[in-house]
Amino acid sequence: MTVLHRLIVPVVLLAIGVAGIYVVADALGHNERAAERRALLARSDELTARALAGNSALSCLDAAAGDATETACEAAVFASPQSTAAAVAYIGARLDLLADAKAMPGLAPRLSGTRRAIELDRFGIAAHVLSERDGCSAAQCAGFALVNDANMLKSNIRAQTFDQYVSRHAGAWNAPAQPVAPAVSQALPPATLPQTATAVPQPEGHPVPSKYDFPSANSIPPVSIMNAEPPLSKEAAAAKAEALVKAAPGDKTPPVPIDPAKTPVPPKRPQAANEPADIAPAR
Repeated sequence: MTVLHRLIVPVVLLAIGVAGIYVVADALGHNERAAERRALLARSDELTARALAGNSALSCLDAAAGDATETACEAAVFASPQSTAAAVAYIGARLDLLADAKAMPGLAPRLSGTRRAIELDRFGIAAHVLSERDGCSAAQCAGFALVNDANMLKSNIRAQTFDQYVSRHAGAWNAPAQPVAPAVSQALPPATLPQTATAVPQPEGHPVPSKYDFPSANSIPPVSIMNAEPPLSKEAAAAKAEALVKAAPGDKTPPVPIDPAKTPVPPKRPQAANEPADIAPAR
């Protein structure tokens, strides 16, 4: 009995130790799985945040985008080589997330949107990643096990759908940028209107001082260009002749005075048919 007692006590202690080790290992494994779960969920949230960032076309690659946005999403995803490369990297990260979460069935509901987006494979990007990175073919690929339906992936690998989209938009990537013409307003302000060559600035008017006195129109006698000028008087004729002599550069001999009585009178202009005859002056 004493010997049996001596044998039972170590066995019990050994069993308790083994159980303790098992409990500790299970706890450590549970904590490790929990940490892996949290890490996978953090990766999923990070990818979602990248897709929801402003001016990002990655949201077009998710399952919730819908077919109605196909044309607009195509233009956004393949707008430039940078946006296309970002889309390829994004889908590659989604595939890696599904592969790492395969050993955790509890994460399946949280990753259902990612799995559905890979199954739809909009623009053939997932098929391109599986073909180029993992060496998959339409007949055999380990990535097909990540989704519930791999028919679209197989079809896109055969048709090389991604390459067709790239060929469609690559011409616009290499085209030179067109200069943007500045917008010109149709209604220019008056200060910016061009002046023509004939435009002459008008002088500004100034008031005349009150010390100047201008004759009125009534004080000026009427002048008719139809009648002959009256003959000059002797004094006026002599003054005019003297002025002409002073102005002449050559001979200074005064001219012979002109007798007003002998000044020839110009002939009368011919009388018009409808004009009344001149009345002879009374003698």
